[in-house]
Amino acid sequence: MSRLRDQYQNEIVEAMTKKFGYKNVMEVPKVVKIVVNMGVGEAKENAKVLDSAVSDLETITGQKAVTTKAKKAVANFKIREGMPIGCKVTLRGERMYEFLDRLVNLALPRVRDFHGVNANSFDGRGNYALGIKEQLIFPEIEYDKIDKVRGMDIIVVTTAKTDEEARELLRLFNMPFQK
Repeated sequence: MSRLRDQYQNEIVEAMTKKFGYKNVMEVPKVVKIVVNMGVGEAKENAKVLDSAVSDLETITGQKAVTTKAKKAVANFKIREGMPIGCKVTLRGERMYEFLDRLVNLALPRVRDFHGVNANSFDGRGNYALGIKEQLIFPEIEYDKIDKVRGMDIIVVTTAKTDEEARELLRLFNMPFQK
């Protein structure tokens, strides 16, 4: 069992129960999954760009990435329906906790001029969305081997009912929110 999962089982459950007064341990919110998404708009001209994005995402998450296809045709962007335009990975269980640990303790502190992540990026139902401008902040990515700097979206899905509960849960996972 991972260190983070053990930490969740003990400290986080205690702290959340104390703060929100849950009657049952099963009421305590938990992280369900983390979705890492990388949109690759230039894949419409060059298919190799998408392949390198997929390999970067697989290196970062340690799991096979799925290519995402356009749902609708958009003439202004020269995109047809069914065209591959990105990739994503859904992390659950052990890999999810491991990724969250690496994101919070290794990757985010490596961001230039980092003052914390936005504390208001919750969706109203307890899920948190975070945008990263470059994949270089992850230690697994070697600077010399990348062809282009790409960003990604990271969505943390929780069982929390409110944003306040989710914010407290992520704070207990050491998420560095802005003051």
